[in-house]
Amino acid sequence: MNAVATLTHAAGRVCPADYRYAPSALDRAPDLTADILYVVGGLYGNLSALKTIEWLACRERAPVTIVFNGDFHWFDAEPAWFAAIEKGVARHHAIRGNVETEIARTGDIGAGCGCAYPENVDEGTVTRSNVILGELRAAALNVAALRELPMHLVASVGDLRIGIVHGDATSLAGWRFAHDALDDPANARWVDDARRASRIDVFASTHTCLAALRDFELPGGRLSVINNGSAGMANFSGSHAGLISRIAVTPSPHAALYGLTRDGVFVDALPVDYDCDEFLERFLARWPEGSPAYTSYFHRIVHGPAHRIAQARVRAG
Repeated sequence: MNAVATLTHAAGRVCPADYRYAPSALDRAPDLTADILYVVGGLYGNLSALKTIEWLACRERAPVTIVFNGDFHWFDAEPAWFAAIEKGVARHHAIRGNVETEIARTGDIGAGCGCAYPENVDEGTVTRSNVILGELRAAALNVAALRELPMHLVASVGDLRIGIVHGDATSLAGWRFAHDALDDPANARWVDDARRASRIDVFASTHTCLAALRDFELPGGRLSVINNGSAGMANFSGSHAGLISRIAVTPSPHAALYGLTRDGVFVDALPVDYDCDEFLERFLARWPEGSPAYTSYFHRIVHGPAHRIAQARVRAG
């Protein structure tokens, strides 16, 4: 098999070299300071969820800093819809996920959607994601602005340093902050090394699309990891609500699904009860039955994934 064929076969599974960074890159002065931080991962083009998140922020007792940590585009594969998402995200802070990176990439390096899917994800899902990315790229506007977005940010909330990433502590499309990876004893040394090198107290991630909150007492210090799953799609079986991470020096006025408190800072998973009918109307107009996005995501949007709150809520490690 020649090199081009190998890349094509790996599209959607390969992790491009320019996705990688050392955890020590996060050992820096904060890029922003906030008393209330919302981290919004995986909006996936859901304008109804965006509206709900801003509504939640407006009902806080103090100003909220909102950071989109990647994959805010996905289903919005038509110019007007894409532009509306860009306009909404531009009101806030953002980093790029694999979706934004591959939309804006010049040339084809064979990364496909850039998801770097692990082997336990079926080939049909990978192939459909590559097709969705291609259709999204055809509809995209202002890709130069996406190219300029950073891969990670460091925030200061109270006395804690927050690492805002898309994937994990070493890669934009890393999977080591997935719920099952965080629970794997074989991953413990890597987690400790990331804590030591980055000096991050709380990592806020997304990418893996399934939510998790974990708290580790490590040789290198305490580390909490919150993965919000998806802000713009259902996160748990039997529910259509999205999920965001709230990290703040004050308790939330909104009911959290789960959370923890450490060093005077509240780390919570907030549900995003967006108008599912409104979102579905737009989704189905663009992605009717039989389309790649419908096949991959319609059931999850309506019924939720096979993931329970008990699998996500905080566990000590």
